[in-house]
Amino acid sequence: MAALKLSIALSPNPRNWPIIDGSGTVEGVDLIRNVLHPSEMFWRQLHHEEFDISEMSCSSLMMARAQGDERWAGLPVFTTRRFFHTGILVRKDAGIDKPADLKGMRVGVPEYQQTAALWTRGVLQHEFGVHARDMEFWMERTPEKSHGGATGFKPPPGVTVHTIPLEKNIGSMMLSGELQAALHYLVNDNLIDRSKADLANHPDIKPLFSDRTAEGVRYYRKTGIYPINHGMVVKRALVDKHPWLVGNLLDAFERANEKIDRERMEHAAYYIDTGLLPADARNKLREPLVRHGIKANRQTLETCARYSNEQSLTPRVMRLDEIFEPATLER
Repeated sequence: MAALKLSIALSPNPRNWPIIDGSGTVEGVDLIRNVLHPSEMFWRQLHHEEFDISEMSCSSLMMARAQGDERWAGLPVFTTRRFFHTGILVRKDAGIDKPADLKGMRVGVPEYQQTAALWTRGVLQHEFGVHARDMEFWMERTPEKSHGGATGFKPPPGVTVHTIPLEKNIGSMMLSGELQAALHYLVNDNLIDRSKADLANHPDIKPLFSDRTAEGVRYYRKTGIYPINHGMVVKRALVDKHPWLVGNLLDAFERANEKIDRERMEHAAYYIDTGLLPADARNKLREPLVRHGIKANRQTLETCARYSNEQSLTPRVMRLDEIFEPATLER
C-alpha cells in the first residue's frame, strides 16, 4: 500500500528535530514538513485548516473541544514546556517587586487564551493570590489575527481585556510606560506577533523574578508540574479513514524523543568525564524528564484543564478523554 502523503507543521525545538530532519519517520506516511513559529502555525491551522498534522495550543484545543469543534483528533505529544510565570517582565519604575504588586497594573499579553498566559495566570492565582480580575489586560492580537478569533474567545466575566491598537504593540507600550508589565512576551518574526523591542535587555525593564531558575525549581519541587503548552492534532477525517494513523504518529514521536534523550546523554558525558558535572549527575540525567503520553503527564494536563475552567475559557473542566483520542489514553 502506498504511503499517505500528509503535511505536518512543527516548531523548531529539540523534541521535533528528528521528525523535521527526516531521521524520524512515521510508518505508512510520507511527510511534507513545514517548520513555523507556533503563533503563525496555530492561527493558520485554527482559521484555515492548512495542515493534516500540526502542533496545537493545549488551551485552544480545549476551547475548541468544549464548543463541539471536532475538526481535530488530539494526540498526547507534548513538544514544549516552560515555567511560563518566570518570564513575566515589568517596568523598573512601576513599583512591582513581587507578584502581589501586579494587582491594579496594566499588563500586556499577546493572546489572552494562549496556553503560556493560561499557565501564568493559574500560577499567579494559586501560588501568589493574584487573580486575573486584579489586573487590566492589553492584548496585542486583533480578532482577525488571533487564535481566539477561531474559538469564539470573549473576555471572562469580571476581567478587563483591551485590544492594543495596530500602531502599537506590547513592546512599544512597555517602553512608553503605557503598560507596566508583560505577562508573556514574543518578538519572533511571524505573521501574527507585532512586538520588536528587546525588552529582556532594556535598562528600563526587569524580570519579575530576579532569579528565574530558582523560582522554577521552587515551583517544580512544590507541585511536580513542568507546564506543557503544545500538543499535537491530526485532521479528524484522516483518523476516521485511517485509524492506524494515531498510533503510528505517537510511536514516531516517542522514538524521536528517545533519540534526543540518547544524544543528550552523549553530550552530557563530556561534562561528567571532565568533572564539570558531578559523577552522580549521570543517574539523574538518565531519567527521562520530558515524556509524551497521558500517563506521564496526567497531573499537568488535568491542572491545565482546571485552570482553563477557573479562568472561564472553558465552561467546564474538560476530561482528558474529551481532548485526546481514546486510543491514546492508556499510553
